Amino acid sequence: MMMGFSVSDELLGTVAPIVVYWLYSGIYVALSSLESYRLHSKAEEEEKNLVSKSSVVKGVLLQQLVQAVVAIILFTVTGSDAEADKAQEFSLLVLIRQFMVAMIVLDTWQYFMHRYMHHNKFLYKHIHSQHHRLIVPYAYGALYNHPVEGLILDTVGGALSFLISGMSPRTSIFFFSFATIKTVDDHCGLCLPGNLFHMVFKNNSAYHDVHHQLYGSKYNFSQPFFSMWDRILGTYMPYSLEKREDGGFEARPTKEFKDD
Repeated sequence: MMMGFSVSDELLGTVAPIVVYWLYSGIYVALSSLESYRLHSKAEEEEKNLVSKSSVVKGVLLQQLVQAVVAIILFTVTGSDAEADKAQEFSLLVLIRQFMVAMIVLDTWQYFMHRYMHHNKFLYKHIHSQHHRLIVPYAYGALYNHPVEGLILDTVGGALSFLISGMSPRTSIFFFSFATIKTVDDHCGLCLPGNLFHMVFKNNSAYHDVHHQLYGSKYNFSQPFFSMWDRILGTYMPYSLEKREDGGFEARPTKEFKDD
């Protein structure tokens, strides 16, 4: 007689975003040869980036290890999945509310922390500049950060969104997997036709690519969902998506920013 095997929501909530990250990144690696949809050519990616891909992989794995440890601690402190499920009966409206609250909390935390890391010279030089070694972003480099930045922006931000929204470990599986996919998509370096993220969110791969360029480093801080804080606080850099002569696209700042 076969024994039943079950996996706790806490374990799934810890592991699922990691698995999703590499699976979704793998799709974009397979599509990266589509030069006609790239924001930068493959040659630019090799020439401009200041860090090897092997170092990027190691850095991402380290951050994911830290996130996994914090997630396990957080789930342990806040109680088991069984307790959370008893306290929360399923409701689509509750689920939508929790998602929206978590998205706003995560966006707010990341905007202000991200912006501060650009304006504080010490933090930028010693911590945040590591992420900007990727001048031409690509999918699996989305979480390539200094460990301190990964802890402050992503891990603490994720913990706050989980706690403030009041979501259960089961709901967190879907939310953090969704947030992971969105973050990878923002760094994919491609503008593919029919991409739902580009249709729904103004904050997308072209929007974030502007931030990775020298002229946009003090603009477009918002991540990973909305662009509201950039627009409210005057750090939004408008751009147009233009076709390059050699194929692909380029996110070009509007004239008033070119003249600055």
